[in-house]
Amino acid sequence: MTDPDLQRLSAKQPRTPLAGPYGHPFHPIFVTVPIGAWVAAVVFQVASVLTDDDAEMFAEASYWLIGLGLVGALAAALFGLLDLLVIPRGTVAFRTAITHMALNLTVVVLFLVDFLVRRAQGYEEIRAIDWVLSLVALVLLGASGFLGGQLAYRYGVRVASERVQAEGYERPS
Repeated sequence: MTDPDLQRLSAKQPRTPLAGPYGHPFHPIFVTVPIGAWVAAVVFQVASVLTDDDAEMFAEASYWLIGLGLVGALAAALFGLLDLLVIPRGTVAFRTAITHMALNLTVVVLFLVDFLVRRAQGYEEIRAIDWVLSLVALVLLGASGFLGGQLAYRYGVRVASERVQAEGYERPS
């Protein structure tokens, strides 16, 4: 096997069972919590503007969804770090993973600032700063998600090897 083949195979194997079994990493499962919570938070922000009667309720729900996303992001980040550790340094996949991580950390900081600003000012209404922080964070989250897709679907990080994948396309005898 050539060196790139060995590097690719090493990026498919977990270093610890905590990262998830071979071919089933936990990081992609856990990212659904912060992504869903933060998208829902923005939807609730919009709802708070579109309604008069329940505006405060939607604004408060948005606040708590941001908090839920922050907690979920911590779990996702821990498992993402375990996946990062199997990617060989100096590769395109590693640089992509570092950019993915940096974007995610920026998103977390933006939502954390938004959460703290809302806590300090009261979360009964959505202010301009809340819109800016949330929308910029969502755009960056989308870019990061694209890179995460590149890591899994283009570079095959923590995805079963092509030989194992081929078994799913064999016809039973």
